[in-house]
Order: sequence, then C-alpha cells, then structure tokens
Amino acid sequence: MARDRSLPRRATIHDVAAVSGISRGTVSRVLNGEPYVSDRAREAVEAAVREVGYVRNTAARNLVTQRSGAIALIVHEPHSLVLEDPNIGNILLGTNAVLSEADYQMVTLILDSVRDSERVAEYLRGGFVDGAIILSARVGDPIALAVAELGIPAAFVGHPPNAPEIPFIGIDNLSAAREITTRLVDTGRTKIGMVAAALDRDSGQDRLAGFIEALGKQFNPSLVVDYPLYAYDTGAEGMRELLRREPAIDGVFAASDAVAAGAMDVLRDAGRSVPGDVGIVGFDDSSWAIRCHPMLSTVRQPAYELGRQAALQVLNQLRGGPRPSGGTLLQTEVVWRDSA
Repeated sequence: MARDRSLPRRATIHDVAAVSGISRGTVSRVLNGEPYVSDRAREAVEAAVREVGYVRNTAARNLVTQRSGAIALIVHEPHSLVLEDPNIGNILLGTNAVLSEADYQMVTLILDSVRDSERVAEYLRGGFVDGAIILSARVGDPIALAVAELGIPAAFVGHPPNAPEIPFIGIDNLSAAREITTRLVDTGRTKIGMVAAALDRDSGQDRLAGFIEALGKQFNPSLVVDYPLYAYDTGAEGMRELLRREPAIDGVFAASDAVAAGAMDVLRDAGRSVPGDVGIVGFDDSSWAIRCHPMLSTVRQPAYELGRQAALQVLNQLRGGPRPSGGTLLQTEVVWRDSA
C-alpha cells in the first residue's frame, strides 16, 4: 500500500544529527541523559530537537530496554467510590508525585467486577507495566496472585489476609480503632454500636477488632452492622438499622468518615442531636470529616504518604533493591472534634 503523503513525516534521530552537526552517537547520549557530553554538544542537540520537532519514540525504546516506563496503581473499588473517597485520591496523588519525579507513568486500573480482575490480570501478563501498587485488595485477591506469579516489583497499600509475600505500607488499624473507641467510651456513652465496612479486607477486620477490644464486656454484638463499602450510603443504611435495633443508642463508631457522614444525616433526620443524644466518631480525617456538622472526631491516617511510600518501595525494587518481607506501618493520630 502506498504511503499517505498527506501525513507529516516523523522527525528522526538522523534529522537531529544532521541539523545539529553532531554525530548520531552523541545525539543518542544526549537524548538518553547520559554523562560525558560537552555543554556545546548538548546545547546544539537540544536546539536541533526543537527545530525539527523530534519526539522520542518511546515504544521503540521500550522494545530495546524491555521496560514500559509505567507503574500500575490497581484499585479494588467501584468507580463511584473511587471518585467519592478522598483517601483514594490522596493515595493516588502521593503515588503519582513519586513516580512523576522518577519519570515513570502511573497507570490507574480500577477493578469493579470479576471481569475487570480477569482483564487486568491479562494486562499485567502482557508486560505493559514494570511494577504494581495494589490498593484495597481483598482476601484471595486474584490480582495479587497474578503479580506474585509474574514476580514484578510490587507493594500493597494495606495488607490483605493470606496475601502473597509482597511488601506492604499500611497503618495499625486495630490500635487506632481501639484508641478512638476508648475515647468515645470515656465520654460516658453506654449503648455504643458500630457501622462496620469492608470486612473482606484487613482494614475493615482490624477496625472491628479494635472496637470490640475497646468495649470489652460492654460489647453488644447486636449493635454491629456491616456492609461491603466505605461509603456514605453504608452509613445511612447502617444507622437506620442501628436505630431500629436500639432506639436508645448513644454512641457510634463509623468505619470511615464517609460512613460517619451518612450516619449523622440519618440521626439528624430522626431528630437525634450530635453529640447531645449520640456521640459519633469516624476514621480517616478526610474532607468528609470537616464537611460534617458538627465536625467529626476521627483517626487521621497519612493517605498521601501511604501512596508515596508504596511508590518508593516499587521504585527501589526496580533499581535492583531487595524485595523486603513484611511491611512498614505509618503513624496515625486521633483528631478530637465536636461530634463526640
């Protein structure tokens, strides 16, 4: 088939060499950022690149280096929650800041179904990314198994139970949940419930365990309701159910700030004041916490730093560093406001 002559010809490294008067080898060294090139040659090559409109052929370079220049951020959440949850956004920003500085492209892959998991697993096997950061992984996560099978550099944000030996960056959800529940108990509440969420992953399980530990003999299993997602609708539905089970409930630990916001709106609609009738606490210290009225007592977790540290872990492995066993836990802090 004859070449379409209406299409502009792509400038090549030969064009840069011809215009700059510099050898092709030296041009290549400049374009690859290699040392031992004179300032005069570098300036001439850069001027020629601008003049001829040269754009690096990344696909060809990747064929040579066997690298894609991309890292996957794999998020196991519905699309709607990814847009709603400020924590996910902050993890994404922290991850991208590190990868951008290292000249890697972040590729965000959202898993909303079994079909998504199968598609993404096949994508990973195709060699389209050099590493992976896995967020919100569930028990028996097929993506984590695929990453472990491929042996590519990887890190979890959080640490799913029975996961493959992949390093993780996380927080101590159990201790943080225990601490904030204890603060709630210390306000004098006696009928305390929990709107739990995400019990198919470590964060949800550990927050529930910390709640139970803090209450001790005061724990009432009938005052725990649980749902799949850390979402506003979870809090609204859960609070309605807790009020049905125990109209005199006077304290609530919500598994996330979004959950707490939903619960507080239901309490308001039911004519219950916060914190007068019901004290409520959340988890995350996200933008949900300061949008609540009154503002929410919660646990601050370093979402941006979680993303940064996970990206640094993957980059370290890509640069030949060892894949460590176990993980790193970052500090949390109880932020006490007016909701309790």
